[in-house]
Amino acid sequence: MAMSTSLWSFALVVGLLTLTPGLDTALILRTSALGRRRRAWGVVLGIQSGTLLWGALTSLGVTALFTASHLAYVTLRWVGAVYLVWIGVRMLRETFRGRSASGVPDSDLLAEKDSAAGGWRQGTLTNLLNPKMGAFYVAVLPQFIPAGANHFAMGLLLTAVHVLLGLLWSTVLIAGARVLHGWLRKPEARRLLDRVTGTVIAAFGVRLALGD
Repeated sequence: MAMSTSLWSFALVVGLLTLTPGLDTALILRTSALGRRRRAWGVVLGIQSGTLLWGALTSLGVTALFTASHLAYVTLRWVGAVYLVWIGVRMLRETFRGRSASGVPDSDLLAEKDSAAGGWRQGTLTNLLNPKMGAFYVAVLPQFIPAGANHFAMGLLLTAVHVLLGLLWSTVLIAGARVLHGWLRKPEARRLLDRVTGTVIAAFGVRLALGD
């Protein structure tokens, strides 16, 4: 498989994956819709940092060894599941408590301060605690590395394509979320968004725990 063909083919696969609504989309939309643009971009960069690390580890063969260990995979899966359920439940709990800052319910998921560093930590942790990212890279990435190519260099190049597509799609999401900002000035609207996002995040955690 020629390098150009590999790049385009991989871009198609991860492009479709990127466009599929999921946890990353929910986190980015919720953060940016609440007007926390710096934190939203921190979340984006954190998610892409995690993606880059998964790609680098896969290229080195580390994640292949990791996923070969059923115990290690199950442990990480449960840690990730508990983390996601905890985030989702806390978000839901805050909305029913009616706690707010300027009428906005908040939780540890999103601090009141619009901090890019806080968003980066959240995005990175969420990505790295998702063992399915590692499994995806172990299963898919090697299929697009041409015979005779340097595995590490080509693996990083393919991962860079994934990161670039993720950044482009995140730009669209953040820009689109600005439309919701005026509506979200209403406390009721913000609580509704938190309840929807909290439910989605908790559901992802439950699904991860069940191994679906």
